[in-house]
Amino acid sequence: MKAISKQTQSVKPADVEKKWHIIDATDLVVGRVASIIANILRGKHKPSYTPHVDCGDHVIVINAGKVKFTGNKTSKKVYYKHTGYPGGLKERTAEKVLEGQFPERVLEKAVERMIPKGPLGFAQMRNLHLFNGTEHPYDGQNPQPLDVASMNRKNKVSA
Repeated sequence: MKAISKQTQSVKPADVEKKWHIIDATDLVVGRVASIIANILRGKHKPSYTPHVDCGDHVIVINAGKVKFTGNKTSKKVYYKHTGYPGGLKERTAEKVLEGQFPERVLEKAVERMIPKGPLGFAQMRNLHLFNGTEHPYDGQNPQPLDVASMNRKNKVSA
């Protein structure tokens, strides 16, 4: 009989196998889908999770501009940016961002704020691929569909 090891096994960067997942974000709640994406990007869904190694998977999100907020967050939630000049603080509501030219930035910011800052977090964010429509150039990677709406009834906004 083999003895049980008392040492924690850390995965090496060369041993990491990255898979591809695809998520259709139509009518999904922003925060709920962002937390699921962040866990996949970090690799926390794997039993071989190692905090200091990029062991997460690639995530493709289609229809990222069709995400929904619950309650009054579309009109009350405000995104800020600074121009770099004195008094240059700009603000936009979530509704304006979703109606704008790059509505997928709502989901990108939500995921970005759930990933740790630093070189490892930046590398993990490069594994996130957001698209406003249904077309994406990663068909050759054979992404596995991930049905976030069926995980919990609160993940999808019903009309």
